[in-house]
Amino acid sequence: MGESIISIKELSKSFGDHEVLRKIDIDIDQGEIICIVGSSGSGKSTFLRCINKLEHQTSGRILYHGKEIRDVQREINEYRAKVGMVFQSFNLFNNMTVLQNCMICTRKVLHISKEEAFDRAITHLKEVGMAPFIHAKPSQLSGGQKQRVAIARSLCMNPEVLLFDEPTSALDPEMVGEVLNVMKNLATTGLTMIIVTHEMAFARDVSTRTIFMDRGYVAEDAPPSELFTRPKNPRTREFLSRYLAG
Repeated sequence: MGESIISIKELSKSFGDHEVLRKIDIDIDQGEIICIVGSSGSGKSTFLRCINKLEHQTSGRILYHGKEIRDVQREINEYRAKVGMVFQSFNLFNNMTVLQNCMICTRKVLHISKEEAFDRAITHLKEVGMAPFIHAKPSQLSGGQKQRVAIARSLCMNPEVLLFDEPTSALDPEMVGEVLNVMKNLATTGLTMIIVTHEMAFARDVSTRTIFMDRGYVAEDAPPSELFTRPKNPRTREFLSRYLAG
């Protein structure tokens, strides 16, 4: 692997007396597809939100290309332009069309021209199969279609890293596949991706590295060929027991 894009150093996060993350150390390299799995409440989403600075860590450091991202809003905004996030609840603007949703951030944050914003939006909406819906409002779309628009919107920012927080958990079962297929295609483009997911088969097949989190710790960090066939940690084995039995 190449240089580390993001380095996490002894990251901890507490809400009051409840310690959610406990001294996590992880380096994320260019082009890695990292899937984070674990039980509900293990700290996966909080970890992702800390990486994106939506939550401020209690202690520890987050470095982007070796530079610490401080709690300064200007620095955070610049960082988020390169480290994007796709949420489980889509977070689309309901009063805007699909096209407007994909253009607004590039216009407001990157200050690119209307023409370039339009070209980027159309390019990425085609990429996720949503170009025919550019004039639709989110209320006219299925959950799977909304999530594909949300992915296209993130791609319009030309991120270096894209974070996915359980992107299929709010979807009906028949819509999960269409979003996972988009993500599988993205994984072949060289984009660095960090994905919190409950889709074990997807994590096994797509990730270059799988992390199992348990009670706020990184309990195991291994290639999927190892973690899904020969997990070393007893908690990993317990978590995967039903999947491994199948």
